[in-house]
Amino acid sequence: MSRRMKFFEFLISKIFIKNLGIAVVLSIVLIFISLLWLKIFTQHGRTRPIPDLYGLTLTEAEGIASDKKLQVEIVDSIYSINAERGTIVEQNPRVGKMVKKNRRIFLIINAINSETVIMPDVVGITHRQAKATLEMTGLEVGRLSYVHDIAVNSVLKQMYKGKEIESGDTIPKGVSIDLVLGTGLSNRKTMAPELIGMSFEKARSRILNASLNMGAVLYDETVLTEEDSLEAFVWKQNPEYNEERKVRLGSPVYLWLSLDSLKLPQPDTTNLISLIQDENIQVL
Repeated sequence: MSRRMKFFEFLISKIFIKNLGIAVVLSIVLIFISLLWLKIFTQHGRTRPIPDLYGLTLTEAEGIASDKKLQVEIVDSIYSINAERGTIVEQNPRVGKMVKKNRRIFLIINAINSETVIMPDVVGITHRQAKATLEMTGLEVGRLSYVHDIAVNSVLKQMYKGKEIESGDTIPKGVSIDLVLGTGLSNRKTMAPELIGMSFEKARSRILNASLNMGAVLYDETVLTEEDSLEAFVWKQNPEYNEERKVRLGSPVYLWLSLDSLKLPQPDTTNLISLIQDENIQVL
């Protein structure tokens, strides 16, 4: 009998078929176990949303993260007067993002101990120069008040918490310094800047540069988180921008902010439509 015939008889023998069947079954079982292990190891299809940790203390954040089978880690700290000390001011990933079990949330926390700076001397310089000097030092311009004085728009006093502050004093970084400025010997006025469509920070800078004060800031229902407030824009202001109307120096400017672009003034297309119609008539 030839070798070919012997090999063919071996392929159809019960022993070979039995071993082949066992090998196939073992292969299927091994593949199933591998897929099951991989699914368990990677937590396939089992995700959870990132919770909102803004404004919470580290202990509170750790408790919420533990309940969600997540972890937290502080990666940096800053000092802001707009948030409670020791609370979370930034987080990554963002709120609501779907992640798997044991995902780490990186946090930036507001420092418990405030950083301090040395108060500069801005008396005798202009409002714009004082604003630039204070911001370079890590301070902010607070309320502006005006008195009759020959030094027009020049700083007469620098105030902190209602009292004059001397240059060289140590104060917390980020606090606001109120300025008393001269108006000259007459009641000077200025024009309210056009702020529609601007972010809060840009609008605030324009208001201060115009020698005006920040009034109330109102956010609508579209602004829910601190991140939303950074992306919000001015859709209404009072007083409104008007080239023919001026307001007294130091007057407050009130702002309304939103994320709804439909609240912005819509361009007037009446003239454009009229021009198109006229062109069509001429063509005909």
